[in-house]
Amino acid sequence: MRSPVSWALLGLVIHRPSYGYELVQRFERIHGDSLELSSMSQIYTALDTLEHRGLIEEIAAENGEVAGVRQPKPHYRATAQGVSEHRQWLVGQLAEERRRSRLFVRQLAMLAAPDALAVIEQLERSCLREAATAGPVDGANMPVDGHATAERLLSEEQRLAADAKLSWILYARRQLTALATRPSARR
Repeated sequence: MRSPVSWALLGLVIHRPSYGYELVQRFERIHGDSLELSSMSQIYTALDTLEHRGLIEEIAAENGEVAGVRQPKPHYRATAQGVSEHRQWLVGQLAEERRRSRLFVRQLAMLAAPDALAVIEQLERSCLREAATAGPVDGANMPVDGHATAERLLSEEQRLAADAKLSWILYARRQLTALATRPSARR
C-alpha cells in the first residue's frame, strides 16, 4: 500500500474508531497542511482498501441505529494487524527520509560548485522560512490530548530539524566555497 492518504487514514482510525464523513473532517483538520484529498471519495476508497487488506474492520453502531437516521453509518476500527503494519510503515518512513537525504546530497555534488552554492542558498531561505513558522509551543497552555501532543511534537521536530539543516548548510557552504576557489577545481 503506497498511498500516504491510506496510511494517514489508518492512523486516524487507530486513534479513534469513526465513520467516513467524520474521518474526512478529521483528516482535513489534522493532515490538511500536509496531505491534500482530491475529493471526499478518496477517503471512502481508502477505507475500502484498508478493510480489504484486513487493517480495519467495520463495527456495529452501539444501538444498531443512529438517532434520526434510517441507515446507521458504518464505523471502523483498526485491527491488531492494522496497528502493527502502521507502526512498521512509520519506521519505514524514517528510512525513506534518510534515503531521500542521501540522494539529495549526492545529486548536489554532481553540480558545479557555483550551481551547488545557489541550491544551498535556496535551501537556506526555505529552512529559515520553515524555522520562522515552527515557533515554540507553550505546553502549559495546551490541553493534554493526542492532537495537542502531536502539535507540540511536530513543532519541536520542525525546530530541531531546521537547526540541524542550517548547521549542515553552513558546513556545505564552506566545503563548496573551498572547492570553488581551488585553482585545479573543475567543478
